[in-house]
Amino acid sequence: MPRAALSDRPAYTRIRNAKRAVEGRAEAYALLDSCLLAYVAFIAEGRPMTLPMVYARVGDRLYIHGHSKTRIVRTTDGIPLCLTATRVDGLVVARSGFHHSMNYAGVTVHGTGRLVEGAEAARALDAIVDHLLPGRSGEVRGMTAQEQKATRVIALDIEEITMKRREGPPVDDTEDLQAGGWGGIVPLTATLAPALADDHVGDTPEPDSIAAAREKFSQGGPE
Repeated sequence: MPRAALSDRPAYTRIRNAKRAVEGRAEAYALLDSCLLAYVAFIAEGRPMTLPMVYARVGDRLYIHGHSKTRIVRTTDGIPLCLTATRVDGLVVARSGFHHSMNYAGVTVHGTGRLVEGAEAARALDAIVDHLLPGRSGEVRGMTAQEQKATRVIALDIEEITMKRREGPPVDDTEDLQAGGWGGIVPLTATLAPALADDHVGDTPEPDSIAAAREKFSQGGPE
């Protein structure tokens, strides 16, 4: 989908520090695909709510799911939603507290929730499983009728999406640099640890989806 220039988008999508804005929907989508968890914000019962949720992206649409009786499922059909996902790359250590920061990449999505059912919901649930463990939906049994009854899926069509990123060393004041002291970056790295089989595995080998997840979500710190 074409992406409007930052200056042409709604005010609620504007980024204060334009130097950190990342143009191009493809890069924002790549970040969504590389994050494990997102936070979904909505209004329910007159109050702002934020929930951590697993999700999946399929084209220009995101899917989230929950139990049929949960607040986010019961109240978000047809209402605005905001979803954010962030990857932290390191701590930025400056020579003053004011200039300490983090290196990160974050994406914010705005759209309207839509309850989905039937074949679309089934595909969405497979996509959510496969987002976390690529190929896992093909390694497990299908959902039972009772499980389907208990689960609901919300689609979030991506109406607006913004991405911002901070990279590089601290930006210290000249006086602080002249005064000396340590400054730099503490990189953050992430990887999936070796899988721990439960007591019922027996001789069953580790599924390919775990190796695929380890490759997908391994994160190296900045150089």
